[in-house]
Amino acid sequence: MNYAELIILSADVEILDMIIAELSLCGYDGFEESTASLKAFIKEDEFDKVFIQALSEKYHFKYSSSIIPYQNWNQLWESNFEPISVDDFVGVRADFHQPIENVLHEIIITPKMSFGTGHHATTFMMMQLMKGIDFTNKTVLDFGTGTGILAILAEKLNASKIIAIDNDDWCIENAGENLLKNNCQNIEIKKGESANLNQPFQVIIANINRNIILDNITYLVDNLIVGGSLLLSGLLKEDETEIRESCGKFGLRFEKIVEKNGWIALEFTR
Repeated sequence: MNYAELIILSADVEILDMIIAELSLCGYDGFEESTASLKAFIKEDEFDKVFIQALSEKYHFKYSSSIIPYQNWNQLWESNFEPISVDDFVGVRADFHQPIENVLHEIIITPKMSFGTGHHATTFMMMQLMKGIDFTNKTVLDFGTGTGILAILAEKLNASKIIAIDNDDWCIENAGENLLKNNCQNIEIKKGESANLNQPFQVIIANINRNIILDNITYLVDNLIVGGSLLLSGLLKEDETEIRESCGKFGLRFEKIVEKNGWIALEFTR
């Protein structure tokens, strides 16, 4: 499968996160930021020139686009993927990097198209929230698993059973590869469009986006046991009020917020 690469130039730094958020909602699931540009990636057949032109007029940026053949994708990501550490808690690297020292946990991720390497603020913040949760012998739902990175971390934190869901075949394949690389035994990957599983979980993780979270909030709450923890990200700062109000209507208690580069992650308990 080929991918379209969108290169955004001359956009103000202050609005890059808003551009990323809009692109995410329209199917873009890989991003690479630099001081000079933002690169975003989407399946070739989902690339919409009319949408991009409208977005460029809305945010006043210039852009270019090209098609990346499937066989070049791994090479592209390997050339740009660098190890990252979340405090002294967890380090994320590819298998061609040297081991990361002075972290409690280490995760090996194959740098492919799937979202979730720890570099983006949303994944980074989710790992920060997970540091404060006791996962020992708990059942976990990872809704929108991407690379599987958060499910893998949950297993390393001694969760007994993790269900990892995504609706994208590429993510399912990539997450499976990453489970093998990290010797995971307690994670089951499922393809699905919603969180309607009708089974109890003690911790639910959803690093996805505002619209999908709101569309699935009933299922997320129904799946969460009393006393369980719900961690939400993929959210912009301006999404906070709507998300907290929605969760409050279902009896969820707000516990904590983490903010990074205009993005937020929220923790609730039932």
